Amino acid sequence: MDFSGLLPVAALLLCAGLLAGMVAGLLGVGGGIILVPVLEVLLGTIGVPPGLRMHVAVATSMSTIIATAIASSRAHHARGATDWTLIRHWAPGLMTGGLAGALLAARANGSLLTGMFGLVSLLVAVKMYLPFDHWRIRDRVPLGLGGNLISGFIAIVSAMLGIGGGMLGVPAMTLLGKPLHRAVGTGAPFGLLISAPATIGYLLARPGVPLPGFTIGLVSVLGFVLIVPASVLMAPLGAKLAHALSRRALSQAFAVFLFIVAMRMFYRTFAP
Repeated sequence: MDFSGLLPVAALLLCAGLLAGMVAGLLGVGGGIILVPVLEVLLGTIGVPPGLRMHVAVATSMSTIIATAIASSRAHHARGATDWTLIRHWAPGLMTGGLAGALLAARANGSLLTGMFGLVSLLVAVKMYLPFDHWRIRDRVPLGLGGNLISGFIAIVSAMLGIGGGMLGVPAMTLLGKPLHRAVGTGAPFGLLISAPATIGYLLARPGVPLPGFTIGLVSVLGFVLIVPASVLMAPLGAKLAHALSRRALSQAFAVFLFIVAMRMFYRTFAP
């Protein structure tokens, strides 16, 4: 491996970590939506085979969410924006789904993962761009079996795509009657409950072909080491800004970014 060639990659990973941490705290959607597409591109420069780039990107993103979720959760908890009762009731589904999602993703075709990532990005972009913040399908979030079925589904998809739980969890909670800022604060701990068991699954994965150095299972240690400090540094600042800036403007700007990401992932999926 050409170590001098790692310098620009390292710089980009640090920048991605800073942006991911900011987004995680600001919008409660988890930094994975930033990290996965960036990692999927950068991993090619350090020799990860094309068929496994999405797998390693997802696994590495999931591992970094552990630290980002802790930092973001502490910041939102300090502001009293976290519903710990809901988290305790949804935790079994989140943790079980996180591990199941990792096991499924490790065996999935790379095109399936890019296609799923593109579809979820597009759906969330539409949700964030249009004025759906006050839409409700019920007035109370379910806490029993129904709640764990919902949280399990959120966790499986999130773990398969390396995006943490907030990206799907926040829209789900708002649709189920949770106020937006409360949903953002509650969505932050979802990332920890999903990413911890999912990362274990990815670390134990056996890709079947040799991967470049600094990789354990499907997790890039190089990516983890560079991204985590930057994302942890920025997550509390993002959480602070979340309570001071216009969420409509932020949501629409981020929706445009998600639309671009979705189009690229669809191209990766269907291009010959």
